[in-house]
Amino acid sequence: MNSENGGQSSNDLARQAAAQIARKKVLAAYTARAQKSVQDAKAREGKLKDEPVTTKINSESWKKYHSAWQNYYQKYYSDYYSKAARDYIAKERLKDAREKAEEEEILSSLTRISKKSDDKAGLSLGTGVNIEGGAEEGSEDIKNKLRQKIRKKATESAKKTHRKRKFIPIVAGVFVVLLILFLQYNRLIFAPIMAYVSPGNAPASGIDAIDPTVTQTVSADPRLIIPKLNVDVPIRFDVSLADVMSAMNNGVAHYRIAGASAYPGEIGNFVITGHSAGDVYSSNPYKYIFSGLERLEDGDLIYVNYNSARYTYRVVKKQIIDPTNVAALVVDTDKPLLTLVTCTPLGTSRNRLLVTAEQISPSYDGASEADKATPIKDDSTTEALPANEPSFFEGVWNFLTGQ
Repeated sequence: MNSENGGQSSNDLARQAAAQIARKKVLAAYTARAQKSVQDAKAREGKLKDEPVTTKINSESWKKYHSAWQNYYQKYYSDYYSKAARDYIAKERLKDAREKAEEEEILSSLTRISKKSDDKAGLSLGTGVNIEGGAEEGSEDIKNKLRQKIRKKATESAKKTHRKRKFIPIVAGVFVVLLILFLQYNRLIFAPIMAYVSPGNAPASGIDAIDPTVTQTVSADPRLIIPKLNVDVPIRFDVSLADVMSAMNNGVAHYRIAGASAYPGEIGNFVITGHSAGDVYSSNPYKYIFSGLERLEDGDLIYVNYNSARYTYRVVKKQIIDPTNVAALVVDTDKPLLTLVTCTPLGTSRNRLLVTAEQISPSYDGASEADKATPIKDDSTTEALPANEPSFFEGVWNFLTGQ
């Protein structure tokens, strides 16, 4: 013991000094390691900051990723629906088997009861004892089961039939409404389609190659030819205004009024009218013949075969007028003109489209002027230009009113 140092011996002091030195060394080592770790982390962070970030996705990796997900979902839904189908089939089979087992059980019971009845009847005859009561009770139970089963099936069938019958008036009402709409407005759907389909179903081969400055000798059959619209249709001449509508069932009609009654080659306005739309169920093969007339533009050529000669016209104007503006056809001109008339907008008879063209071949020098007096018969006055065929309900109304 040493009183100067608290009673500790020199050995104790030496051990304490050695322990303090060891602790300092360990602490210094841990501190150095921690500082190095921090420095390494900062170095890695700086390196990561300096490296560019690549956002480009490898197309092959993307395809594999996408294919993997597709395969997963395909397999998942395939397994799901396959399991659902198997469960449904198993339930139906189980139901059928249960019903069949019940029927077999009832039939077997009936057979056993019938056999017992026969045996008991024979025994009763031999012994003189009445044993019909038990057979009748068993037979009555089977009958009750049959009645319950038949009643159950009849009830289920009645419920299904009742549920189905609820929808019959709705389905019938929808069908009637759709039928009415189709009968009345089908031309609004089909006319724009037919405007881009060959209206006359006639080939236009060779027409585009004709030199419009050269007079052509053609068949005596009068025809209207519009290469751009692939129209090649007969023209009905010398028809009265009262017969124009019926004439348009066989082609297009020469429409003549006072002041617009010229023929091909005559100075004046040569007017042709035709349908642009009709009901799809109509038997008129020319109901869409002028459906594409709106596609004509200035400079397009139109040909008319008349009296074995071909007359060529070039489009110069288009205009839309009111159906009652018949006076628009009467023009003051020193040239042979052709005006095509049809209804517009497509599928309606609301307005009239006029396409006017000038004759460019053959030369009309010295051509005669058309007679501006009242042309054919006394029925040449009219209040409106020809229209499309009447719609279904317009036809019904005209029939009922005798128009």
